[in-house]
Amino acid sequence: MKYRNFGKLDWKPSALGFGCMRLPCVPGGQAVDEAEAVKMIRYGIDQGINYVDTAYPYHNGSSETVVGKALQDGYRQKVKLATKSPVWLIKKPEDFDTLLGEQLKKLRTDHIDFYLLHALSEERWGWVLKHKMLERAEAALKDGRIGHLGFSFHDNYAAFPKIVDAYGGWSFCQIQYNYMDTGYQAGLKGLKYAASKGLAVIVMEPLRGGALANPPKAVREIFAAAPVQRTPAEWALRWVWDQPEVSLLLSGMSAMPQAEENVRVAGAADMNSLTAADQELIAAARKKYEERTPIPCTRCGYCMPCPNGLDIPYNFELYNAAEVYDDLGSARFRYRSFMEESARAGACTGCRACEGKCPQKIVISEWMPKAAALLAEKK
Repeated sequence: MKYRNFGKLDWKPSALGFGCMRLPCVPGGQAVDEAEAVKMIRYGIDQGINYVDTAYPYHNGSSETVVGKALQDGYRQKVKLATKSPVWLIKKPEDFDTLLGEQLKKLRTDHIDFYLLHALSEERWGWVLKHKMLERAEAALKDGRIGHLGFSFHDNYAAFPKIVDAYGGWSFCQIQYNYMDTGYQAGLKGLKYAASKGLAVIVMEPLRGGALANPPKAVREIFAAAPVQRTPAEWALRWVWDQPEVSLLLSGMSAMPQAEENVRVAGAADMNSLTAADQELIAAARKKYEERTPIPCTRCGYCMPCPNGLDIPYNFELYNAAEVYDDLGSARFRYRSFMEESARAGACTGCRACEGKCPQKIVISEWMPKAAALLAEKK
């Protein structure tokens, strides 16, 4: 296992962190296979992983409980433990402490090393301030219930530096980043900005929810023709680890072979190690993915605001992602979980007020019903 710098802190994280959002489930069900999950987490720690990440809502609230079990028998002392405050559930300041207390109990620990405000956006940042969550977090830092405070991010880049700069107590942040998402959300600009401010940067979704590990045939053929043979997952992981601003990446491993491969690659990959030919290969894979994009939306935002309240670019992003990565399940999850019903494609009235503003000349009124039909889960 290789170890890297973690912002300004005097601590070295393993390049690979164990993400606990996609733990193995019992066959045919959604419940976590606890025995296998504990086995995998402990395997990772035995191989040198020293950062374990979970969150309050993962696996319908059971992930923290499973992680708490996995970290018994001396394993808690071997790792830094991270979990996240579900800020959307906090309706009054004291809810912060109630939820934190529940998490400490589920995790069977008296402190959380790295505590994140979960899934911040510009809107949720206002919620954080309204309910005085920073003051509550600072009290928890002072009394030792948490060791360091950070945030995970899900919004457009414009909101990212605002949140970074709005509070001087951040130690770290967590962003989605992979070779297909260099301009998505915080993206490369956010990675470099946070690092320039001395924050440790944790990367989530390095395999884009597993999509980059199971690419379509045209992308697989590109990797198969490389002089150095690596799996698609290894290429994607190495691309993230190549960048020195990355403190560690989280992999949501759901089967032991995935854990074994990720540990192996983590022990071999290093920053600034990809050759020019390697970068060209990944660029070719990226281009092949992009060629599969059905709607030529660039997220420029000229179509916004929609008079009916739709988030036009995000609907198109989800439609494209479902088609590009053959991953309808993830697109539907994001459509259901991260969008108000009034912003979804199904609310389009076909007024066409947006179409004259689109530099790509997309016939938005024709695409929205298609997006709604694809993304809305059948009842």
